[in-house]
This record gives sequence, C-alpha cells and structure tokens, in this order.
Amino acid sequence: MDPKKSTAPDPRHMIRSIVGCKWSLHVLGEVRRDNRRPGRIRASIEGLSTKVMNERLRKLQRYGLIGRKVFPEVPPRVEYRLTPRGRSFCKILDQIEKL
Repeated sequence: MDPKKSTAPDPRHMIRSIVGCKWSLHVLGEVRRDNRRPGRIRASIEGLSTKVMNERLRKLQRYGLIGRKVFPEVPPRVEYRLTPRGRSFCKILDQIEKL
C-alpha cells in the first residue's frame, strides 16, 4: 500500500483548514455545545449562510471530527455530534486557547 495514497487526512492540512476558517471553528463550537440540528447551528451563528454551513459540516465530517445521523422521519431530521476524534481535537483547541 502506497503511504502517499492514505485515506486519512493529513493532520497539518486538517488543522490549517479548520483553524484558518472562522466558520469551521464556529460550527464545531456549536456542535460541541450540543446544537446538533442544522437549523439551530445556523441560527446561532450570525452571518452564516446555509450553503457555507453545509460546506463546513461536510468538511468536519470528512475529517472525522463530527458524525451525522439521519433519522427516518418525514420530514427528514439530521443531527450532528462530536466523534471521539472531534472531542480530542477540541481538547487541543482548549489548550491553544489557554496560551
């Protein structure tokens, strides 16, 4: 297996992509505060559009920081939660904030 073709995201790229994006940090913070529904997340962050929120949620999912659960209801309901990796990443952010 070629190590350059690993499916795991490069941690340096992930950190730059998230820490360098104010919206990603805000969205991650809202999921961390238990705002799990997309409508609540968007309403909690002034100036955040639905399009940008959805892009950031997908990015955080792709990096394995949040998980998405779709409930088989009409209308469909979606919730996001921190994954174990997301909780670890938030602990790192907490340490950075203490500096």
